[in-house]
Amino acid sequence: MNRDSRTPESDPDLSGGFRAAFRDHPAGVSLITAAGQDGPVGLTASSVASVAVDPPTLSFSVTRSTGSAGEVLRADTFVVHLLADSHASLATAFATSGAPRFTAEQNWTTLPTGEPLLRDARVALRCRMTTSFAVGSSTLVLAEVLDVYPGPDAAALTYHDRRYRRSHRDDPSL
Repeated sequence: MNRDSRTPESDPDLSGGFRAAFRDHPAGVSLITAAGQDGPVGLTASSVASVAVDPPTLSFSVTRSTGSAGEVLRADTFVVHLLADSHASLATAFATSGAPRFTAEQNWTTLPTGEPLLRDARVALRCRMTTSFAVGSSTLVLAEVLDVYPGPDAAALTYHDRRYRRSHRDDPSL
């Protein structure tokens, strides 16, 4: 078989290798929240990336268009929270179906525009989707940043090898 014609669905070695490659590649952890039809909704994401500065644009992907992800995709606006290393339990809660979300202990408030805001996020970015499209079983979203809410100076929460970890802010640059 020509290697170029393989797909993860048709080649288990390729999909396994792909997963292993990204398992060993650290990613920042974010919460994406929106005002849903029946109240606030949110999900944990490790796919958030900066795309452009002018206009400020970011991207992320979700693996389905139902539940919290579907509500975020249907929302007029949503908030992308870049998490601090102290938010590992919060990231776990928003990645686990049925776990407690938006509790008083988690430090939430509501923006005047209606979206849930995590008060102690490192940074919160209020966004509006500009484009979305299907990529395999996922949906890729491009979103324009409308507002930036800086938070406390803290180390970033990362996800690496299936575990939440603290970024090493004190490491010297290369």
